[in-house]
Amino acid sequence: MFQHCDPAGIVFYPRYVEMFNAVVERWFEQGLELSFAELVMERGKGVPTAHLEVAFKAPSRLGEVLDLSLVVTKLGASSVTCAIEARCGDEMRIGGTVTLVHIDGARMKSEPWPGDLRTKIENYLI
Repeated sequence: MFQHCDPAGIVFYPRYVEMFNAVVERWFEQGLELSFAELVMERGKGVPTAHLEVAFKAPSRLGEVLDLSLVVTKLGASSVTCAIEARCGDEMRIGGTVTLVHIDGARMKSEPWPGDLRTKIENYLI
C-alpha cells in the first residue's frame, strides 16, 4: 500500500513493525478468539512487547502484496514468543520474532496466562 512506502517506492522499515503488531492483534482476535479491546477494556490485561528482532531479507515495492504469517516458538508462564514472516510469493522479505508478556493492566506486572488462553496459544506452538 502507498501508505507504507517511502519516496523510493519501497516499504519504509518502521512500517514492518506496525504490520507485525497488526498480525499479532489479528491472531488474538481470530486465532485466540480474544480481541485486544476485550483483553484490555474488559479483562484489564495487556500484552506489551518485551523483545523484538527483525531481519530484512529483500525490499518490498509499491504494488506488491505481502503475506504475513505467525507461529509460536516459545510459550512461558507469562510470555509468548512468536515468529513472524512477510513473504511476496515464495520470497521472504522480512522475518522476525516478537516476545509478548501477559500483564495485569492496573499493576503493570506480569502474570501467568489464564488457562483458557494458554490452551489456545498452545495450538500455534511449533
